[in-house]
Formats: sequence, C-alpha cells, structure tokens
Amino acid sequence: MTYRAPVEEFRFIFNHVADIGRVTATDRFADATADVTDAILTEAGKLCEDKLAPLQRTGDQHPARLENGKVRTTPGFAEAYAAIAEGGWVSIAASPDFGGMGLPMTVTTAVNEMMSGACLSLQLNPLMTQGQIEALEHHASDAIKALYLPKLVTGEWCGTMNLTEPQAGSDVGALTSRAVPNGDGTYAITGQKIYISWGDNDFSANVCHLVLARLPDGKPGTKGISLFLVPKLIPDATGNPGVANSLKVVSLEHKMGLHGSPTCVMQYEGATGWLIGKEHDGMAAMFTMMNNARLGVGCQGIGVAEAATQHALAYAADRRQGRTPVGEGRGPILDHADVRRMLLTMKADTFAARSIALACAVAIDMTTATGDADCKARAALLTPIAKAFGTDVGISVADMGVQVHGGMGFVEETGAAQFCRDVRVTAIYEGTNGIQSMDLVGRKMMDGGEAAFRLLDEIEAHAETARAIHPVMAEKVWQATESLREAVEWLVSQADMTTRFAGSVPFLRAFARVLGAHYHLKAALAEGGEGPRVKLARFYVNRLLPEHQALLVQAMAGADDLYAMTAAELCA
Repeated sequence: MTYRAPVEEFRFIFNHVADIGRVTATDRFADATADVTDAILTEAGKLCEDKLAPLQRTGDQHPARLENGKVRTTPGFAEAYAAIAEGGWVSIAASPDFGGMGLPMTVTTAVNEMMSGACLSLQLNPLMTQGQIEALEHHASDAIKALYLPKLVTGEWCGTMNLTEPQAGSDVGALTSRAVPNGDGTYAITGQKIYISWGDNDFSANVCHLVLARLPDGKPGTKGISLFLVPKLIPDATGNPGVANSLKVVSLEHKMGLHGSPTCVMQYEGATGWLIGKEHDGMAAMFTMMNNARLGVGCQGIGVAEAATQHALAYAADRRQGRTPVGEGRGPILDHADVRRMLLTMKADTFAARSIALACAVAIDMTTATGDADCKARAALLTPIAKAFGTDVGISVADMGVQVHGGMGFVEETGAAQFCRDVRVTAIYEGTNGIQSMDLVGRKMMDGGEAAFRLLDEIEAHAETARAIHPVMAEKVWQATESLREAVEWLVSQADMTTRFAGSVPFLRAFARVLGAHYHLKAALAEGGEGPRVKLARFYVNRLLPEHQALLVQAMAGADDLYAMTAAELCA
C-alpha cells in the first residue's frame, strides 16, 4: 500500500472549515496567498510520497543503532533528510530574517502531518528543530540568534530538547542537572537526560541541545530552572562546528516502535552551554518549544491515523471473505457492516482531529499576526485538545486498522501493526494526555471558562445557521454543545482541583467530540447536496457524538470514588 498525501483534504479544510482566509487577510501573512499555499501543499505531498513513504518500513526493519558512541541512522534516512532540508521544509514558519519562509503555522501543521503519515520516525527530527527555532527566536540573545538560527533554518544543524531525567519524569522540577558559570558568559552543564528524540544523527553537521538545568542559586522546583543551548560541536570563530563538547550518547532506548528514530540517553559532563532567556526562567522558554511540539505531536497522531486508514481501506477493498449484503454477496470485506463501521469511524475521527488541529493552528497564526487576546486564549484552549485527541485518534485508528486486517493485521509483514507500535508513544511524550487534560481543566479554565464559552457560542450560532439545510444534525450538535456548556459551568465552580482532575480526561474527550461534530457540520454545509462529506458528517453526529453524554457524566462524577479504596486495597 502506497501512502497518498491528503492534499485535497487540506485544501478543503483550509477554505471551508478552519478558515485560513482570516490568517492570509492579515498584513503579517498577506504573502501566503492561495496559490502559494497550494504550491506548498502540492510539493510537500510529492516529497512525502516519493522520498519519505518508501522509508516507513525500512526504518522499522533497520533501526538506528549506536556504534562506538556514534549513532548510525537507517539506510536512506540521510538522503531523505537532505531532501527535507534542501526543500526548506524544516523552516516553513521560521522568520525570514534568518532564512525561513515566514508562512503560517497552519501550513506548517499540514506539512508536518503529511510527513508524519509518510514516515513518522524521520519526521520527528525536523519537528524538534522547528520547536528549537521558535524558542530561540523568542528568547535567545541576538548573538545566539545570528549564529545558530541560519544553520537550524537550513537544516544544516538539527535541534533537540532535553527535559526528562531518570528520577524525574513528568515532574520536571525534580531535575538534578546543574549549570555552573564559567566566568566567561558560558556555563558548565552536568547531568543525564533520557528519552531525547534524535539526540544524535550521522547526517547533520551539528546537533544543538536545549537543556534544562539548575544554577547554584536556583530554587527547588520549576521556578529555579534555567535553559541552556549546548551544541554537540562548539562553533569556532567563523561559526563552523569546532571541537567536540563534553557530552555523549550513553545508549539508545529499546522501544516498542519508532525504531528508525534514535531516542538517546544523553550524558553531560561539564559541557559548555549558553543561557537562553533569563536565569531561573527556563520553563518559560522551554514552554515556547513545548507548545509548538504539542500541536506537532497531535499532528503526528493524525498523520498515522491517515496512513492507517489508507492501509486498511486498501486491504478491505481487496480482501474477500464471507457473503456480503451488497455486490450480489460477493463483494470485498468493506461491504460487511462491522468493517464499514470501523472504516467510517477511522475516516470520521481523522477528519475531526485534523480539523481541531488546524483550527488551533489558525488561532496561533491570528495571535502572531494580531496579538489579539481572544485569539491567544483560543489557541491556548485548543492546544491540549489538539494534542490529546489527535494522538488518541492516532492510537484508536491504528488499532482499528489491525482489526480490519483480521489475523493478517497481527502479522508484521502487512505493516498494519507498525502503525500501532509507532503511534503509541505520542500519547505519552510532550506531556502525557492526562497532563493535557489537567491543563485544560486547570490553567486553561482560570478565566472562569470565558474562552470556552466564546467557542461554544460560535458552535451554537453555526448550528442555528445549519438548521435550514441539515435540521436534524444541527439540532444534535446544538444540544450537545449545551450539555458541554453546563459541564464547563460545573467545572469552573469546583474550587478543589482534584475534583476537576478526576474527570479531566473524559471532559477533554467530550469537548473534542463536540468540536468534531461542529467541524463535520461545517464541512457538510460547505459541500452542499448529499455528497460524501454530508454522509460522513451524519455518521459522526449519529454514532460518535453521542459518546459525549456518557463522557460528561464521568467528567462531573467527582473524585470520591477514585479515593474510596486505600492504597493497600488497590494493590492487593
């Protein structure tokens, strides 16, 4: 099965669902005309189909390996990465001041998703660099920007982020890595970091690590952490890679998937680093990179969902087994009712997750272009939903893809199982999906739910408009939105955060279900008539949207039943 980049799908969502026209109407992104974005999508699609997709299975079967302290990447990855870098695909949204295209994050999001669907293991590399570029643009000194950004933008150098330590997983404030001033404006960084995606490679001239560490006077917890740029090779006076820094790859993690992507244990022994941002304010700078990555990771899940759906559809359209209710009983298995249910669910959820991610990207772009507070709040609200729902959909769709294949899905040669293994980690890294949901009901509701209410107002207003064309669907979307509104009202009335957190995961899922219905309804209106988008929307609204009711019951159940059992009883 050959991956096909969903270019036309992105064009449709850009124009009729996420409304990229709002972005391109601003002065900041006026150059991102329809012709430009069409050309970008088309060329990126070709890159994904021709260069990246053929490496999907290769990366799984010929993993990255560590030889004599050096990472050796999958055969073909170096050439594909060169194509990514030479095409400027690393730096679509980067500032033109340093050689970037300066295009909207919405376009970057679409390209990242296509690359993820084609070859997730390799796509992880430029995603990390994109996040580092954004962090340096916002927080680095002019000297650091001038030296590093042009190299990162061209893809000549790669970037990583180093947060996690063996004793401190999601609790970043528990890190023990330390930074000691050298007296010349640099710092000596010492410590060990784990789970470092693409911590090294054999195809870029340098690897630049953003490392969280604590200065001698840093307070305990996250407020005492600083951020440092620590290159693998220290640039010389001319800005070219010079002597090796005091860091090394200790080992590569043995993972259930993403075998083509080297996930490194990094050791720093007095490595030379440069402060990024202010002392003890490293988390603010790192969150710039992490928020970029969270949307990117959500798109990784969606990209895998797209690829797994294509894979399952191709198999189901060819495989014949049992008597079917259409085609005179001799049709392929996609004509069986339960297989139809799975395939339609895969398509409908992929569309919903993709639309949420692109709506989030549009809000980010509008914030960049206008500085509007409501756009900023919208982007903040949608980011955890885009990340968590996008990756949950990637996992569930990949799992259904295996089921569609039946026994052959459990056989590695078909490639269906790889999607499951590769995508599973996306719900874990860049903040687990549980943390995303806690962020949604906690930090993102500190405004009393105002950002959420504004979004729900828009959904209901659109449903009212849609009543004239699709009255049944519109009514169901409107009613679901009212139920979600009541849940938000209940949520913000709860002062006890444990009560909020106890139902945060089902709450996020319910929110995503309502958003998905809204975007399906927009697609149905834009298509007109009774075409495939209307039929898919009706499937989503009738069969998937109702989940929100049970989810909201869970969301508002409180925390008492979670703590009724003692720890001893739970572990007995």
